[in-house]
Amino acid sequence: MGTELARCRWCMGRDPTRSDPLMIAYHDEEWGVPVHDDRKHFEFMVLDAFQAGLSWAIVLRKREAFRRAFADFDVQRVARFNKRSVDRLVADAAIVRNRQKIEASIGNARAFLTLQREHGSFDRFVWTFVGGKTLQNARRSPSEIPARTPESDALSKELIRHGFKFAGSTICYAYMQAAGLVNDHEVTCFRYPALHRG
Repeated sequence: MGTELARCRWCMGRDPTRSDPLMIAYHDEEWGVPVHDDRKHFEFMVLDAFQAGLSWAIVLRKREAFRRAFADFDVQRVARFNKRSVDRLVADAAIVRNRQKIEASIGNARAFLTLQREHGSFDRFVWTFVGGKTLQNARRSPSEIPARTPESDALSKELIRHGFKFAGSTICYAYMQAAGLVNDHEVTCFRYPALHRG
């Protein structure tokens, strides 16, 4: 599993010798890597909304099922989902069957398309909140990582103004961490230097 590498403590679990391989792979390969693909942005936004009130590990284990359920995160297809689609998803035991979050994800897809039209791409829109480049932090422990920041507050406010649901500042900050708008890897983590670019 490669536990000899120093990693952020959040991905290791209480017992590093029994770490979840999915969490390790997600941390090592995806978390904090700058995203510039609208489909990937939409995927992270959906998954982070479903994570609200749950652990990321639960959502990560269901990720493939979410991909199948939400048309591989094709935002145009999800925007066309209807009541029958919602009923199908609520009945899908492979995902998190929360009707409010399912309906919000469909509504968010429609709002996402509006932002794409207004800005040329969602990517162009979202990166303006960090001045076009990753905000570089220097966290030394998980306790130093905030739940929200002025940047996530601003993003949340704008998303909600456009009709997004489950887009509070805490959810937005988790999304910003995942999509590489901020580098919140601990300075001792082996991924920190690779992602610490101006």
